[in-house]
Amino acid sequence: MKIRKILVSQPQPQGEKSPYFDISEKYNVKIDFHQFIKVEPLSAKEFRAQRIAILDYSAIIFNAKQGIDHFFHLCEEMRITIPETMKYFCISESVAVYLQHYIHYRKRKVFYGTTGKLPEFITVLNKHAAEKFLFVTPEVLNEEIITALDGSKITYTKAVMYRTVANPFTPKEDFNYDMILFFSPIGVQSLFKNFPDFVQGEIQIGCFGSTTAAAVRDADLRLDLEAPSTQYPSMTMALDGFLKDHFKKLKANGK
Repeated sequence: MKIRKILVSQPQPQGEKSPYFDISEKYNVKIDFHQFIKVEPLSAKEFRAQRIAILDYSAIIFNAKQGIDHFFHLCEEMRITIPETMKYFCISESVAVYLQHYIHYRKRKVFYGTTGKLPEFITVLNKHAAEKFLFVTPEVLNEEIITALDGSKITYTKAVMYRTVANPFTPKEDFNYDMILFFSPIGVQSLFKNFPDFVQGEIQIGCFGSTTAAAVRDADLRLDLEAPSTQYPSMTMALDGFLKDHFKKLKANGK
């Protein structure tokens, strides 16, 4: 089967420059973009069921910009005014800088790791072990950071404020692809929520990340392309190499 149409389960790149656009032109294949997952907030009612009083805490932990959005939107919905004394601890500088969308950055106490690496972030947190931390998380937690926090010196509480759900396809969207690329386990689950009777057949499936690869195999799907690898550290590099071999074999077979 000749690959003519590829679905990338991510948002379409902004601007005119992207390796995906180069690949599309290079191999004369059509590449569509559709997020298989989307993030939605918990309602104030759902959050209250966790019996967490935000103002009982002296410090907030953010490991993603989405967490910042949902934290402040939830506070607004619940009419909670965050005091000037609140401290914020962010996994990286880019997450910390994002706080400027909601607070007067220089007037608040903001801490972050300079490298964005988890061990360094834990070191930063340990220096403030006297604080009472609230960790803003999605419904499905990152086990790596939970393990790190559990092994740290701090006392913290997990506060679920958002969840990742399947992003539906509209009836007008023609799901007719020769190859699908996944980037998360939830994306694989979303495929079957959208198309319960999906049969892979000759459709090629690629993925990024070991947990996504495990999800593909757990769903009894054939995994044809897995990234990253020593040879191909990115999905676009892996896809380029895969298509190069694919069309080379077709040419050798006179197709």
